[in-house]
Amino acid sequence: MKLSITKWLRISIVSFLIVSILGVLMRYKIPFSLPGLNQKHLLHAHSHFAFTGWITQTLYVLMLYFLQKRTKGVINNKYKVILIGNLVACYGMLFSFAAQGYGLVSITFSTISILLNYIFCVWYFMDLRKLPVHPSKPWFNAAMLFSVLSSFGTFYLAYMMYSRSVDQNQYLGSLYFFLHFQYNGWFTFACMGLVTGWLRDLLPTFKINKLVFQLFFWSCIPAYFLSTLWANLPVWLYTLTVLAAIAQAVGWVVFLKQLRGAWKELKPKVKKIGGFILVLVAFAFSIKLLLQLGSTIPAVSKLAYGFRPIVIAYLHLILLAVFSLFLISYSHVNGFLVENKTTAKGLITIAVGVFLNEFVLLIQGVAAFSYTAVPYVNETLLVGAAIIMLGILILLFSQLGSKAKSVTVI
Repeated sequence: MKLSITKWLRISIVSFLIVSILGVLMRYKIPFSLPGLNQKHLLHAHSHFAFTGWITQTLYVLMLYFLQKRTKGVINNKYKVILIGNLVACYGMLFSFAAQGYGLVSITFSTISILLNYIFCVWYFMDLRKLPVHPSKPWFNAAMLFSVLSSFGTFYLAYMMYSRSVDQNQYLGSLYFFLHFQYNGWFTFACMGLVTGWLRDLLPTFKINKLVFQLFFWSCIPAYFLSTLWANLPVWLYTLTVLAAIAQAVGWVVFLKQLRGAWKELKPKVKKIGGFILVLVAFAFSIKLLLQLGSTIPAVSKLAYGFRPIVIAYLHLILLAVFSLFLISYSHVNGFLVENKTTAKGLITIAVGVFLNEFVLLIQGVAAFSYTAVPYVNETLLVGAAIIMLGILILLFSQLGSKAKSVTVI
């Protein structure tokens, strides 16, 4: 069985659609009644499937394309086991978490997905070493390192949930450990590796300052403690955490300045819709880094983490406005998605839904500081989730029966 990157990405879009459907169901259950579905179980299914079935699976496919393109041939079929196995594990998690929450079946599927990730990282690392020097390589290597590191949080979290011996501080510490090394580690570094490779393909003379990688890499581990400022960190660790937040912001500014300097040459080579959404992604990532800097103020951090809408808004900013929009726009500008008016409508609809969702969550979060109830906020968030789902449906419909870049990945 050999599938093109286009077909693998269509499978990913279906997974993205499922994530959005779960989001709509959860949003619907807040203002309206929907008996028979456990909200907490849906949340576990939604989050696990979003991380592994949508984002991680898509990163696997795009990273394998990067590898295949530079080996001038079809890469080893061993990766087919990873892609198919991860999909099976993800759908197993989807149904088992929705049915029982944390239990033997869901934890088993989660463990299988993690073990497959370990195998992918080992194989990919070994194959990546065979390539000549390339600026994307350190980003990908770091991404895989942090992906493995994040799993330690998952295992401890699963142990506490299954044994029902949950300590609140340990629970939060494990949860944020997993989240941090997923979105600040695995997701961020993998996406930067893809961006670096893409920029090098468009402009062979373009070189990203090595300082950008160094700042992001060395700040990643201490930046974890930005999520644990409520734990009364010692002064030296708090200082290191603040420096980590500053380092990431500086690294991003250096990268944007380089990108701005090459923009005149890049602009004619980038598709308008995909390029516009990539600009939105860069804007969202900039906001994320600014929020990180703000969270270094202990009073602000404790206040923010004390209000659930703020946490939800921040997580959705990262997972939707940054990584989800990046994956679909990156696929578009690289020709992996069919180019037609319906595709453009789907992409724009998704972007509108994402930013409507973020805007309303922002209002809800700010209002929470003064304990002010915002009228119809839950209904509006439901509309935003429905718009995202509609956009994904349009995008999926635009890809069916059409031909894009039919490059064999495995």
